Amino acid sequence: MYHPSFHAPDLGEVEAWFERVFGAPSTNIYETFKGRETGNYPTNYSTFTPMADVLMDTIQPTLYVLNGVQQYASVDRPHLKTIGWFDDNPEAVYQALRGAGVAMVDQFGKPADSEQAPRSAGSGAMPIYFTTPESAGLRHEFLPDFPFGLDHRNAPGWTAAAAPEGPLGLQLCAYHTLLTDDPVRALHTLVDALGGTVFHAGRDEVIGADASYVALGDSVLQVAVPDQGTAAYADWTTTAPNDTYHSLTFKVADLDRAAEHLKSQGVGIRSRTEDFLVTDPDTSINVPWGFTTHLVPGDPRA
Repeated sequence: MYHPSFHAPDLGEVEAWFERVFGAPSTNIYETFKGRETGNYPTNYSTFTPMADVLMDTIQPTLYVLNGVQQYASVDRPHLKTIGWFDDNPEAVYQALRGAGVAMVDQFGKPADSEQAPRSAGSGAMPIYFTTPESAGLRHEFLPDFPFGLDHRNAPGWTAAAAPEGPLGLQLCAYHTLLTDDPVRALHTLVDALGGTVFHAGRDEVIGADASYVALGDSVLQVAVPDQGTAAYADWTTTAPNDTYHSLTFKVADLDRAAEHLKSQGVGIRSRTEDFLVTDPDTSINVPWGFTTHLVPGDPRA
């Protein structure tokens, strides 16, 4: 996975929260554009924040304007939105998605219906395209792997979970939760088109959902169908009938330590079990962050 995308009305608010709670400083994408000719391409619309094996991309939609058109809807509150993926062969992935009947668009939101994958809006050389939520459940971004300067995972010798990280003792992201009422659609994209593997299925009683767990690349996605009347179901309705990118759950070294730090920073705990806790999104930038001491049974990274 390249990065999750998090949309927020104010980059500074999110940066400050990540540094205070996760102990994770952020860097504006502007740093990667210094000394380069960018034409009318925006250069200050997002920040990147390293969290264990995750690189979070926070976007302020009002600043992401191409050719005079704001590309993403404005938001009143922060919310997870999309997932970006690196791939070794973007043309092959593009053809696999087309062959599976998954609709895509380019960076300007125009239908990607040609034989060749669309190119980037800036230099025009790099393949980049996005699935439509209507056909894939969620908007997924695809582009070739490249040495992005703000990606901490490119550092020589970097490995996930070399040591518990930051005040929360993060080790790695256990899974990303996608909420849906159409798991067949979501799994068709993740498994049939992209080659992911379902390695576990069962109830998630913490959020109240039936869930399947998909290993794709170096990440795990929880495809969850939430029960009516739950907080997860309410979150899904905000994007229904499309899917909702609900949360990230991190494996930590010590759950008590994580809970104490969260409380010290004014972050409420919505639910807690012996080996799992979920934050109150009203006190955690509108995300119910999960923390656990275990990976999902059968996780191929274990």
